[in-house]
Amino acid sequence: MLAEERHQIILNLLKTNSIVKLQDICEQTQCSESSARRDLQLLEEQGLLVRVHGGAKIKYSLQRELDMTGKASRNTQEKAAIATAAQAHVQAEDVIYLDAGTSTLALISLLDSSLQLTVVTNGVMHASLLADRGIRTILVGGELKNTTKAIVGVEAVEALKKYRFNKTFLGINGIHPKYGYTTPDPDEAAVKAVAIEQSEQVYVLADSSKFDAVSFVKVAEIGQATIITSKLPQRIAGQYSNQTTIQEVLT
Repeated sequence: MLAEERHQIILNLLKTNSIVKLQDICEQTQCSESSARRDLQLLEEQGLLVRVHGGAKIKYSLQRELDMTGKASRNTQEKAAIATAAQAHVQAEDVIYLDAGTSTLALISLLDSSLQLTVVTNGVMHASLLADRGIRTILVGGELKNTTKAIVGVEAVEALKKYRFNKTFLGINGIHPKYGYTTPDPDEAAVKAVAIEQSEQVYVLADSSKFDAVSFVKVAEIGQATIITSKLPQRIAGQYSNQTTIQEVLT
């Protein structure tokens, strides 16, 4: 197989999964590990990916964000396992803030009306699904983002300041030991930041592809939330273990 063909296969794998292992590259392209490493080095030099231990991850644009359809098709197995772990933190009669996003969306099917929860959300899709399950739901007002179907803006921020939450469950675009939690949109960042301030306990639900990624706007410091994620390479987990609690789940 020509090197150019291998490169296209690697980039296609990254489009689907955001992160790809060296072993998977070798299997898909039928090449040696040394050839795969050279391919990754070349693609990194071209600015098309970022090499990590044992593979590579997609290079994030600081301002680029997928729509809900694009996000929903990525890392679905990891998101389901993360949602199951998050559900274990929910207790009867909790008042919860549920952030817009596909990681938090996966949690809704695990919530039960018998728990008598009150859920505040800025996700239109989230509110609809919660109502379908008979869960008391409050949808904050404001401007609707066409891409993520999230309610943002001054009205949403002011509405959240009126509430207090037992638990907040957030999605995030980037997690970095130096730059903290980040997201591409200043308006969404403002909503997330207020939700953190108003909550007793905060959980960030994020698959492994979000680590060492940086987006345009900082939301909070790493230590302001517990991270629920899939199994991480030791090199990455070690960067965060002294800054916050990380709950890793098997997928």
